[in-house]
Parts: sequence; structure tokens; C-alpha cells
Amino acid sequence: MSLDRSPSPHEGGGWSSPGLTAPLEEGNGRLRGGSPSKKYGDLNGAPGHVTWASAKANSARVTGHPSYQSQNEGFFMRHMRRVSSGLPYLSDRARYAEKEKLGRGRPAGRIDWKELPRRIGLLVSRRRKHVAMLLLLVLMIVLFFNPSVNHIYRRTSWLGGGSKFVIILGANIGGGVMEWKGPREWAIERDSVKNKKRYAAEWGYEMEIVDMSTKKRYAHEWRESWEKVDTIRNAMKKYPDAEWFWWLDLNTFIMEPTYSLQSHIFNDLSKTTYRDINAYNPLDIQHPPNGTSADVNAPKYVNYLDPESLSPVGDGDPNSINVVVPQDCGGFNLGSFFVRRSQWTDRLLDIWWDPVFYEQRHMQWEHKEQDAFEYLYTNQPWVRPHVAFISQRKINAFPSGACGDDRGVPAGGCNRFKPSDSEEVGKYECGLQGIHYQEKERDFLVNMAGCEWGRDCWGEMYNFRQLSNRLNRSRWEKFKDWLHDTVKGPKPVQGPYLQQGQRQ
Repeated sequence: MSLDRSPSPHEGGGWSSPGLTAPLEEGNGRLRGGSPSKKYGDLNGAPGHVTWASAKANSARVTGHPSYQSQNEGFFMRHMRRVSSGLPYLSDRARYAEKEKLGRGRPAGRIDWKELPRRIGLLVSRRRKHVAMLLLLVLMIVLFFNPSVNHIYRRTSWLGGGSKFVIILGANIGGGVMEWKGPREWAIERDSVKNKKRYAAEWGYEMEIVDMSTKKRYAHEWRESWEKVDTIRNAMKKYPDAEWFWWLDLNTFIMEPTYSLQSHIFNDLSKTTYRDINAYNPLDIQHPPNGTSADVNAPKYVNYLDPESLSPVGDGDPNSINVVVPQDCGGFNLGSFFVRRSQWTDRLLDIWWDPVFYEQRHMQWEHKEQDAFEYLYTNQPWVRPHVAFISQRKINAFPSGACGDDRGVPAGGCNRFKPSDSEEVGKYECGLQGIHYQEKERDFLVNMAGCEWGRDCWGEMYNFRQLSNRLNRSRWEKFKDWLHDTVKGPKPVQGPYLQQGQRQ
């Protein structure tokens, strides 16, 4: 018997299928059962012939799931279906199949980076975009405040640029030349080193700690503090990719670790420095220097010198600045200064460290390598065009009274002065003549220079460390202090060297 479908002989019957419309016959010619058409009827319930559509509908009723209808079917069907359609499909078969698919052919615990873009695309699909945006925001916050990530980001040359800077700290491990260190000296070194390490780690800078007490370059003469010249030369060899080298004495403390060297100084070197020494000249160095021509009729300051050496600002290009040094009330101060890698710098360091040069004047130079650099600047015209000066309070502020009287700052701060108010600026610790540390101005670094001569180095270091911690408190710490002051009153002053009325 053919199973091909044929038109139904009945009117409106559509296409009939053999075996559904014809009764089943046994071998003796009798029917095997009643006619399906009489038993089931058509789709509308009327007795008649069975069509293909009616048989399919009847089969669906048998194999399908029974339906459940509640009295409040309209409400549940309208709302619960929307909720359930958004839930994940929790079929055991799908879950096990998905696990087998994801784990096939790859070791456990490893990330398939090729699948990462596809998974990210699934994550930001229409149904999951809000969750994905929230997770992305949390991830960005975590990465932004993670110290390790900050260090890597700020260290890169094309983002933060921290790898271009090297901090050189001249430590004194084991004591000085004539004496061993006591507990206070150890405490000073511990606080100073910890302060510099934290700052370098925060901004991605290199950190080089040098022992200044155990190295003798020449056996016949101890050249303590002259070692910094040779140390800078060795640091340039050790860090070939660095550009700027920042020398710091041990008795220094970074008060504002939130200031980066880039934003504080080097992003606009032409504005943060000045090259004309006549602007602030405590040593009364003559500039431009006199020539030595035998022609008495030659114009003053001309003779053999080139125009760049005669100019008070050199070539005016900040890229030609190779040394940045502050000036205190006594002249150049090398407790905190910057040196740039260049051929000119190599030449300067070679002459500066030369033993013949040292032997000529070392008995006359009270401040050793500092006086030697002043001598080079005064007597060597080729040195001046590449040296720039910076305000003392910018990178090397002194404690109160370390260099004369502390004149303080006006009520409105130093920013209220205009360039034309030169006479008024000189009455305060403002401008190029500002030397002493000012808490209101949030100076970057303090140098306790000369504290070993009649002052207490440990007491000053302790006070400035506590002050820096107080000034750089978080908002939560400030709130706790405010709450404590409101309920129990201000905390008692700790430390014998804090100024009256100053909280720790």
C-alpha cells in the first residue's frame, strides 16, 4: 500500500493520508476497529473524517504537558511569565552539557584568552548590560586604587613617566667618619629612608640608597660629602634609561607625598625655574662675566665670550637645562638638587670629581663640593648657560629660624602678590627669597640642614613626620578627629618640639 498523500474524497477534507482515513482491514475482510472518523470527528468536535491537521492536534494533546489554570490566571500569566522568561535556564541537561563543552581539551584553572572577546560580548548583551556596566565600574575603581597597579601605570614612560626619575639618598650606614650612630641617628635614618621609599613606590620612581661612610676612593684623603658627585656618576651607569637624578641628603623629609615631580616641577620647567642669577644673588656673582681680552677699548662683557655665555638666560630653551639647584641665604645648596643626563653633565661631573681640582682648594672650601660648584659657576662661563635655579621652598625648605628669622606668609597667601609687588614680597617668605617651611603653603620638602650643629635632628625629624601625617590624613581620619575633638576635646600635644597650639 502506497503511503503517498492524496486529495481527500470528502468535501473540505483537505489532504488525506493512507491509514488515517481508510479503515484497517484484517485478512478475512472484517474491520480491525471502528472508523477513526466516527470516533474522533473533525477539529471542531463534529463527527467526520480525520484530517492530517486534526491528527496532529490530537497527538499534541497526548504528548504535551497538561495545562494548569488558576482562577487568577490573567494576573499570573501577564506578570509571572515576564519574570520567569528573564531567569536563566536551569536544566540539568544543559548545565552538564555546558560544563563538558567548556572543559573539553583545556587544563583546569587556565584562561582561554581567545574566548575572552566573545565572553565580553555576551556579558554586555541586551539582558546583561546593566550588570556588566556595574562590574566594569567596580573593576575600574579597584584597579585605580590598587598600589601595585598605580606603580606600574605611573612607571611607564608613555603614561606616567616615573622611570625617567631616580631618587638618590645619601645614607650614613654605620655612622660618620668620627663617630658611630646612636639610637636617635638610627631613628632619623629609618624615618628618612621609609619616607623616600614610599614616595618612590607611589609615583613609580627608581630609588638608590648609597652608603656614604664606608667608601674611600682615595686612601690619602677622606672626601666625605664629595662622594655625591661620584655617586651620581655611578647612578647614571646603573640606570641607563633614566633622565633626571634627584640627590637628597639624609636629613630631609618629603612633606607632601601627593605631589609628583612632573606636576610640581618638570611639566613646566621654564616657569618653575629661573636662569638669571641676578634675580636672586646672595653670593653677588657677576653676570655676565668680564672678558679677558687685551683690548682695553673692547666693549664690556664681550671680548671672547659667545652670545650664549653672555646672555643671563642662556639660549632660553628649557631643554638645555642640565642642573636645577636652589639658593639659600648663603648661596647654592646641594642638599636637594637635580641633574640631567647629557654630555654636558658628564663633562661637569668629571671636572667636579677630579682629584687635581679637589687638591687645589679643598682646604679653603668650607662647604666642600658645594663651594666647588659655586667656584665652577663663577669662573667657568660654559657652566652658566646650562644651570637653572629654583625657589628654595619649592624643593628644599628649611625649618623655622635655620637661615635667619622666619618672616611667615601674609593672610591671603603668597599667591595674592603680583610680579610688580617685589618690595612687598621681600617682607615675607614668598618669591625667590622664601627659605623657611610654611605649613599654610603646604611646601613639598623640608631639609633640616645643619641640625647637627646646635640643634636636635631627631626632634625636628619627629615633628615634621607627625605634621606630614596630620596634613595628609584621609577624610575618614579627619572625621574621626573632628568627632573626638567635639566629644572629648582636642588631643594633648605630644613631643617637646611642637609649637604651641599645634596638634599632632
